[in-house]
Amino acid sequence: MLTLTPERFASNGLSTDYCLLTTVYLSMSALKETSRGEYGNELRAAVELARAAGAAALSYQGGPLRVEHKEEFDEPVTQADRAVNELIVRGLAEAFPADGILAEESADTERRLGCARVWMVDPLDGTKGFIAGSGDYAVQIGLAVGGVAVLGVVYAPATDVLYWAARGHGAWVERTIPDAESRVVVERLRVTAEASLGQMRLAESRSHRGPHMDTVVRALGVRAEVKRHSVGIKVGLLVERQADLYIHLSGKTKQWDTCAPEAVLAEAGGRMTDLWGDPLVYNTPDVYNRHGLVASNGAAHDLVVARMRPLLEQFGRARA
Repeated sequence: MLTLTPERFASNGLSTDYCLLTTVYLSMSALKETSRGEYGNELRAAVELARAAGAAALSYQGGPLRVEHKEEFDEPVTQADRAVNELIVRGLAEAFPADGILAEESADTERRLGCARVWMVDPLDGTKGFIAGSGDYAVQIGLAVGGVAVLGVVYAPATDVLYWAARGHGAWVERTIPDAESRVVVERLRVTAEASLGQMRLAESRSHRGPHMDTVVRALGVRAEVKRHSVGIKVGLLVERQADLYIHLSGKTKQWDTCAPEAVLAEAGGRMTDLWGDPLVYNTPDVYNRHGLVASNGAAHDLVVARMRPLLEQFGRARA
């Protein structure tokens, strides 16, 4: 665990006045210590944008929200979603002009399909939680290279919890401890090694539970269930060892929902695949994860997929 406080800097001979540093400065200092090498610049830029986006999202809380509903699947969207989306997309385009961008609230174009590197942006993953004021939402910024998730930043503004990871850098969480020192605590993340289905804890959606999921839960025999709105927050439960497994049966999640969380999970030792155990592929013409997803600590991933296969046949699901 890495703990950064003004006192740590003072111990290196800096003056007390100089050591009255902001949380943002401490955050970037921690990030620099853990993001040297490949994707370091991208990681620092994504973290800075995620924090700025989180602050923008919080500015809308408590005020009137204009809630609209997208035609497909009747998903809600607010002016906060659009403002945060614009902030992130503009920042990424300025920092990495050669890269493609796929963002939830931006018009998609064919340009990204010709790019090896594509950013996947979900400005507010868990908009229902944002609207409800539950704090159960996250800013998500991911980077896919050659169709593979290699970098992810997931930031929960309401709790000021930040997850970040990039290939080869490990996965990390940062939170501010509300004590007299206002310590910024940074910890490396590692999933559990639990391999017994009967002892596993399942992270699941608050609003997507149906009879098929009930059947899956009974078949797997998991020990407990924890409900959250955001995909990123649910993966956060896995990497913080508060859950071991997350299953999304429908094909309604999109690539911006999973790219950043998958990168964090992979660097923490976990796995994310579709329901048949095949890897998720990013930057395809169709942005949906049509074959659902399974995210786990990796210890019993193949067993979970095997247990689910006959159930998927029973549900009339087939992998094309």
